[in-house]
Amino acid sequence: MLLYGASGHAKVIISCLHASRTSVEAIFDDDLRKESLLTIPVIGPYQTDYESNAPLIVAVGDNAIRHRLTQTVRHPYGIAIHPSAQVDSSVQIGAGSVVLHGAILQADTRIGSHVIINTGASVDHDCAVGDFAHVAPGAVLCGGIRVETGALIGAGAVICPNLNIGKWAIVGAGAVVIRPVPDYAVVVGNPGRIIKLNKTA
Repeated sequence: MLLYGASGHAKVIISCLHASRTSVEAIFDDDLRKESLLTIPVIGPYQTDYESNAPLIVAVGDNAIRHRLTQTVRHPYGIAIHPSAQVDSSVQIGAGSVVLHGAILQADTRIGSHVIINTGASVDHDCAVGDFAHVAPGAVLCGGIRVETGALIGAGAVICPNLNIGKWAIVGAGAVVIRPVPDYAVVVGNPGRIIKLNKTA
């Protein structure tokens, strides 16, 4: 496996892959000062011809940066699932996504491409998590929730059943969401309230 991004998030993905007995051969990163991460060599900016058939994961926690970097990648994408994660056999997981330590994915849930299901997150039945979204540590999605492209569900947030979280929305850490969240909205608090829009839809 190859990684793109020698970040703190990459350390967690490396731990996940090693627990699954998958080796990480090298890491691409645009910061030329970085030489290694957890003893794995950092070999500089992305190279299309380096082990071109090896699977790659973009190991960047920021959804927008992860989205941008994938526009240049020509390698096939891998998937990382930690052995401690509980993933129902009916779950679908897209290319480049990671399901980290202790996460739970329940029946008939669909996870898009380049998604982060972070440590201890719980995604219940019939949810759909769009491409480039991030469900942060300890967040809870109740049944039937749709999380659109690029949305961030903050650490420890709770999303009540059958709601839609709009594209590139941000749900703050610890928020309790009881109403649908529009595109680009930033929601905080209990009950969750919109405090701003990041941009117009």
